[in-house]
Parts: sequence; structure tokens; C-alpha cells
Amino acid sequence: MAQRAVATKTSSSRFRFISDIIGELKKVVWLSRRDALYLTSLVLLISVVAGLVLGLLDLGFTNLIKAILGK
Repeated sequence: MAQRAVATKTSSSRFRFISDIIGELKKVVWLSRRDALYLTSLVLLISVVAGLVLGLLDLGFTNLIKAILGK
């Protein structure tokens, strides 16, 4: 009989946890579609630029090391 009480309490706390999550998600102020697209494109642009800069630095250091080692 004690196990049923524990199982009910655990089950009840799980449902409460889920309802708390839903309640918190209703409070969130979501970005507009326009803002989300703008910020996504900004992140992609910065990522591409950073990748290009790091790639060029890597290429330059590779050529420098090859020149130093005489290969």
C-alpha cells in the first residue's frame, strides 16, 4: 500500500513538472519572424567571415613553415 502512495506522488510530480514547463513557455517573449531571420543571417555571415579569416591565416602559417623548413 505504501508503494501505491509513492507511485502516485511521483506520477503527480511528473505531471506538475510538465505543466510548470508549459506555464514558463507561455511567459517567453518570442522573437518576430523578421528578427529571427535577421539574427540567423547575421550569425551565418559572421561564421563565414571568421572561417575565411582563419583559413587564410592557416594557409599563411602553413606556407611560412614550409618556407622555414625548406620544403
